[in-house]
Amino acid sequence: MHGDLLLYALPVFVACMAAEWAWGRWRGRDTYGLADTLSSLSQGLLSQAVALVTPLIQAGLYAAVHARFALVSAGVWHGAVGGVLAVVMYDLCDYWLHRVSHESALFWAAHAVHHQSEHFNLSTALRQESLYGVMGWPFFLPMALLGVPTRLFALAGTVVLFYQFWIHTEHIGRLGWLDRVFSTPSNHRVHHAVNPAYLDRNYGAILVLWDRLFGSFAEEREPCVYGTVKPLASWNPLWGVGQFYAEMARRMRATPRWRDKLRVLYKSPGWLPPGVSAPRDDAAQRLMQPRFDPPGRPVARAGAVLLFLALGAVSGVWLMLADDLGMAANASLAVALAAGLWGVGALLQRRP
Repeated sequence: MHGDLLLYALPVFVACMAAEWAWGRWRGRDTYGLADTLSSLSQGLLSQAVALVTPLIQAGLYAAVHARFALVSAGVWHGAVGGVLAVVMYDLCDYWLHRVSHESALFWAAHAVHHQSEHFNLSTALRQESLYGVMGWPFFLPMALLGVPTRLFALAGTVVLFYQFWIHTEHIGRLGWLDRVFSTPSNHRVHHAVNPAYLDRNYGAILVLWDRLFGSFAEEREPCVYGTVKPLASWNPLWGVGQFYAEMARRMRATPRWRDKLRVLYKSPGWLPPGVSAPRDDAAQRLMQPRFDPPGRPVARAGAVLLFLALGAVSGVWLMLADDLGMAANASLAVALAAGLWGVGALLQRRP
């Protein structure tokens, strides 16, 4: 279902990104960068590839729990009221997954991809995490226990995901009372910022009421600086996925005690084991660093655009045919796509 809806929504997303870019150029405030946009869209394609080869984890486990342990009849969830309640429940579950993903290193490793862009625009919304769905499925099991049918669960997830597209922009200001209830561009800019006062705030996908209720809300009061406290500083999409996993492995190797090795996984992303020396990431110092945007070779960047467009077209066909292909074929296509996207990043990193 998600893949089918994505195919229909993709032209709308592209049109909105083009309109945002044109508006920014006209107003003298272009929030896009070619390499950054291609990097974000590459992560989006990569996440779709992972979703196509992990359906048993992302939806199958939910369906299995629902079939065996649901405490409420699925009939309760029929109709518009049931659909709205399912979306609200999904949004609440997603709030806790999102919050844990900022407070626990292992989950942050899966989620960090979405925060690595140092720009903030509609293409950032499509910078989806490849392993987030694989890691996050247990957080939605309360919905299965309460009898929410698998198809309704998937639809609610799509609604929550698609809602978040429009809030990734700098061109919409404060929205009055809406900012107090919903996740809006102003609230979500705070979430993506590395300003010390903004770190780990505003997790709500649709409703910012969860943040107000659970003490994680911050209002936009100063200009936002985007990215991660330790910048990715790379256009390589595979390194984007693996960067923090590599950092956790380094920390685990550097400490001899098994207890501390395990604590690396579940403690906060900035936690260091006793005795491990490393420069601590400083959010205040990060605000002074220039945005990562090294000059590239024009011919190489043109090649990156053409290669990405070809990979995007092939991925669209793959989305339509994936259900009819076997696991081996889908896995092979996923590996080929990952290699192609690595090539896009390599072209973007070619220096003059």
